[in-house]
Amino acid sequence: MLAIDTNLIVRYLTGDHPTQSPRARSLIDSQPIFVAVTVILEVDWVLRSTYDYAPPEIARTLRAFSGLPTVNVEDGAIVSSALDLSEKGMDFADALHLGKSAHCTGFATFDRKFVKAAKAVGHHGVQEA
Repeated sequence: MLAIDTNLIVRYLTGDHPTQSPRARSLIDSQPIFVAVTVILEVDWVLRSTYDYAPPEIARTLRAFSGLPTVNVEDGAIVSSALDLSEKGMDFADALHLGKSAHCTGFATFDRKFVKAAKAVGHHGVQEA
C-alpha cells in the first residue's frame, strides 16, 4: 500500500494541473492507497483556502474520494463523522479533534466558536477553558 500526500489528492480532485493531475489520477486509481488523517485535514484546508470550496462541497468531494476502491483512509469512521459535523456548520478540523478525542471525558478550548458549534450539534462535553 502506498501512502500519498495532500498535493496528489488535490490534483486528483481539482484536475487543475496539466501534467500532475493525470499522474495523480493514474497513481491513485491503479493501486491500494493509504491516506493519513492529517492529509485529509490538509486537503480540507487547501480546498477551502485556495479553491474556495464550501464545507458541503468539501464533504461531498472527500466522501467520494474516500469511497474509491483503491483508497484506504486512516480512521475512516472518524473522518466520516467529522465530515457530517462540518456539513452541520462545525469547522472540519474541530470536528476531527472531537472524533479523535472521543475516548476522553471532555474537551477544553479557548475557542468560543468551537464550544458553541459543538454544543449546537450535540457535543456537550466541549467547554471553554
